[in-house]
This record gives sequence, C-alpha cells and structure tokens, in this order.
Amino acid sequence: MPPFRKPTPSYLLHKQSGRGRAVWYDVAGIRQQKLLPGPYNSPESRTAFARLQLELESSSAPALPDRDGVTIAELLCAYLDHAERHYRGPDGVPTSEIYEVRVVIRALRELYADTPAAEFGPLALKAARQKWVKDGRSRTECNRRAGLIKRIFKWAASEELVSSTVYHSLVTITGLQKGRTLAPETNPVCPVDDAVVDATLPFLNRYVRGLVEFQRLTGCRPGEACAVRRCDIDMSGSVWLYRPTRHKNAWRGKPRTIAIGPRAQEVLKPFFTPNPDDYLFSPRRAVEEQLADRTAQRKTPRYPSHMRRNAEKRAAKPKRLLAETYDRGSYGLAIDRASERAFPPPAPLSQCDGETRAAWWNRLSSQQRDEVKSWWKEHRWHPNQLRHAFATIVRKQHGLEAAQVLLGHTRADVTQVYAERNEQLAATVAAMIG
Repeated sequence: MPPFRKPTPSYLLHKQSGRGRAVWYDVAGIRQQKLLPGPYNSPESRTAFARLQLELESSSAPALPDRDGVTIAELLCAYLDHAERHYRGPDGVPTSEIYEVRVVIRALRELYADTPAAEFGPLALKAARQKWVKDGRSRTECNRRAGLIKRIFKWAASEELVSSTVYHSLVTITGLQKGRTLAPETNPVCPVDDAVVDATLPFLNRYVRGLVEFQRLTGCRPGEACAVRRCDIDMSGSVWLYRPTRHKNAWRGKPRTIAIGPRAQEVLKPFFTPNPDDYLFSPRRAVEEQLADRTAQRKTPRYPSHMRRNAEKRAAKPKRLLAETYDRGSYGLAIDRASERAFPPPAPLSQCDGETRAAWWNRLSSQQRDEVKSWWKEHRWHPNQLRHAFATIVRKQHGLEAAQVLLGHTRADVTQVYAERNEQLAATVAAMIG
C-alpha cells in the first residue's frame, strides 16, 4: 500500500536556521518545501505560512521545482492535469473539450517539448498553426486550435508558470482570414430536407426515430434530445416545458427551456416508463426490444443443449455494457447507417444481395471506393441539420426573434447562422418595390 501523501502543507522547524518551513506534496505526488521568513513561530513566519496555504488552495497547477525554467512539456503536463479536472460535467463525465485539448497538447509536445516556456513566442504559435494547415485542417479548425494555445498560456500566466508578457505576445496573432490562407474552408451546415429525413426513418429503430421526430418538432440540440427524462419536463400546462440538467451553456449559468407542443408530446408519450428518472430514448431498452422480437419470431424450439451452450458462450462480465442513453456519437452513427441503407450507391458500386460488407468492400477498386465515399458524403445527414431546418422554418413563418427564443440563443446573430434567410420574401419585396 503506498504511503499517504499529505496535500496540505505542514508547519515545521528548520533546525539549521531556526526559521519555519512548509512541507507538502503536490498533485503529482512530489514532495515540496519552502523556507519561510522570520524566526520559527513568529507572527511574520505564521503570516507567510497562512499566505502559502491560500495560494496552494487557489492554484490548480502543480508546484514545479523551478518555475523560472519550466519547459513546454512541463507546462503542458500541468495544464492537462488542470483540464481533466476542469472540463467535466456535473456527473463527472469529461466534456468533448478535453479531446481537443489533448490534440493540441500532442502537437505542441512534438514541436517544442524541450523549449523553455518563456521563449515560446508568436513565431512558435504560427509554426504550430502552419503544421495544421499543411495537414489539411480547415481554417476554422486551425484558428480554434491556435486559440486553445493562447488559452493554455493565459492559464499558465495566471498560475505564475510563465510571465504575462508571454501570453500578451501571443494575443497579437490574429486568426487566419478567409481567402487569404491555404487552409481549406468548411462547408456551412445546411438544413436537411424533410423528404431525406422521411426516407431514412424506416431504417431506424423506434427510439432513434423518436429522437429524430422530437428534434424536428422542438429544434433542440442532439445532446438535449438524447438526455430527455420525464422528471425534467413540466407537464402542468398545455405546452410542456423541458429543462435539461445538462446543456451547452450550463457552465455559463444560463437556463435552458425547451417548449414541447402537442405533436412533440405525442412523440414522447410512447416512451414513458414507470420510473420518471429513466431516459426516454434508451439504447438498452432498444436492444432488449429487438432481442424480444427476435425471440418471438423464432421458429425452431429452444433445446436444452442449445440454451446451455449459449449460456457458456455468454460473457459473465462483458467489456461493453449497454448504455442508458444515446450520445451525439451513437445517435449520429445510427443515422449514418440508416442513410446508407436508404440511399445505396448505384450499381455496380452497391452491395449485392447476400454479399457481406467485407466482401463487398474488397470487391471494389480504390477508385470505386472513393466514389462510394463521395456518394455517402452527398447523401448522409447528421442530427444538427434538424436544428437548422427547424430554425429556418420558424424564422420564415414567425420571424427571427421567435427562432432566437426557441433555439435558446442570447444573441440574434447566432440564430442567423442556424436559420436560412427567406430569399423568397426578399424576391417578393423586390418585385413590389423595384
């Protein structure tokens, strides 16, 4: 059993000098000590010890032996430890931001691991950004990662790991501008047509179909739709009010209320369970229903030897457990697979009857595989496009302010990213005026 490492400092006597000293272990388990001013137990020494306690409690960085000569690798390790504790939801699950942090830290470590952090300047930031440009990353992705580097050094300056002048020199770097860089542009997210969604629905199980229909009628985010529970819905009025416990801006202290109209209410009711804390759209229950349906359609009897052999093959502790709720990844993957079945590529690129997926993929040449991937890219859609489609319809019928309220945006300029402009209205007005 490893020895207990006390994180809070202890006040001890330094016998050689007769002064007080503080001894503690940092978050990395490294023993740290500091000699305090004044004689042992003097008011000056006790005040310095109390000040040190407050500094350690408020600091989220480990105590490095030599903060003046800290390297980029040491700074990144300290920030990663901070990020893994900071970017978590109320339930302790890491947010998606931590994965982007690791990507940026990996790139910086490869380029500047042994470089002193005090020597990291604007040219080094530009070099890291240029690496992502050469890797084919989009302009917005390169700018976002460069902004994350600035955030790392801002945190380091606040923890006195680097001088604030290092961070302020990095702030002088402006983002890559559209049309003035070799970094490619990303295609804007457009609304998905109702005909495309309707063609995909028959290839989804009823839980994912419910997710799609709920999003179409409320315009909520995919993560908010996946996390809906009966206990989070106020059903006292004719229009239900869903207040998710987790949402995009919860860390900013902003509330989120999603109005559920009569049509959306009819979508949710078939998924109600006796326990109000259950997630309505549960992949675990979806698999259980699928297995029960297969059992009901079984034609051969269940022989005892067969059932005994199945019990032996079934893992007592499976490595992969069924989740209680969909997330954005599993929700999007289900739609991708359904889109492939709803819009198969034309022959001879399509998969033949009775042909396995592996045999079909091996049959295609490299050029044909590229054609299939291009076909999938054109005919696939993702859940966030439902939000864009909802915003466009609301803006067209009820105006920009209504779309802003229903989407939960603070500023109208954000809503304009989601809601397409009503070009038909502009054409009508132009015909009347011009």
